[in-house]
Amino acid sequence: MKPAIVIAAVLVLLVLAGPCCFFTVHQTEYAVVTQFGKPVRICMEPGLKFSPLKLLQSVHKFSNRLLVYDTPDMECLTQDKKNVVVSSFAIWQIQEPLTFMQRVFNRRGAEARLSDIISSELGSALGNTPFSGLVNTDAEQFMLPEVVAPVLERCRQRAEADLGIRVVDLRIRRINFPEQNKQSVFKRMRAERERIATKFRSEGEERSMIIRSEAERERSEILAEADREARAIRGEGEAQAARRYAEVISKNPEFYKFIRTLETYDKIIDGQTTLVVPTDSELMKLLAEGAGK
Repeated sequence: MKPAIVIAAVLVLLVLAGPCCFFTVHQTEYAVVTQFGKPVRICMEPGLKFSPLKLLQSVHKFSNRLLVYDTPDMECLTQDKKNVVVSSFAIWQIQEPLTFMQRVFNRRGAEARLSDIISSELGSALGNTPFSGLVNTDAEQFMLPEVVAPVLERCRQRAEADLGIRVVDLRIRRINFPEQNKQSVFKRMRAERERIATKFRSEGEERSMIIRSEAERERSEILAEADREARAIRGEGEAQAARRYAEVISKNPEFYKFIRTLETYDKIIDGQTTLVVPTDSELMKLLAEGAGK
């Protein structure tokens, strides 16, 4: 038989038998080969795999990628007996595909078992932690990272031993109060804020009264001082005016008398006045004789 014919026959045989003897493992997969339900081969590396008894065997493939699992919200008690609702998530990956297949078989089963592990470990850890260590604005009292770290390690050990998976990370997404407690918490918060606001208002009113009282006292002092200075200035002015009058009068008493008489006329006589005076009065004398007599 010619060699070319032999080679062609082999190639045809390989093409026909290929689907029955070969299978592929993707780089994002693990594969477990079973024969009549019993595992006979575990493929951890990707590539084309040869299996001469593939017709009698089954190939089970599992993802080797990192998977994110959002755990159900769990309600638990803190050390100081406060109810909290914790939301968390875990990042996990299949590490032992044979153990994984035998214990849980698929992702849904793995996450159900993983949820039990996380809830038990996390609930136990939170039960030994005060609420102020979980929610606090003071960094020195915030204990959540220290609480989660040992929980992650214990979940990792249990998951590897029981499920054949590796828990890469565990994080707390949210810590909240149960719905039935929220309204009471909000009422306490409002009452506290109202108490603080009332305190601020009363302190403001007290301070306002002090400021107004101080301003009124200063106003009274300023007015009293101004009135005292005004009286002193008026007294000094009147004294100076009296001295000036005295000086002027002493220089020309007759002229002063004349001016004062004219001022008197101006005050008592107008266009509607009828004046009856004796002939010997000073007013009549000045009108009859004039200022020069």
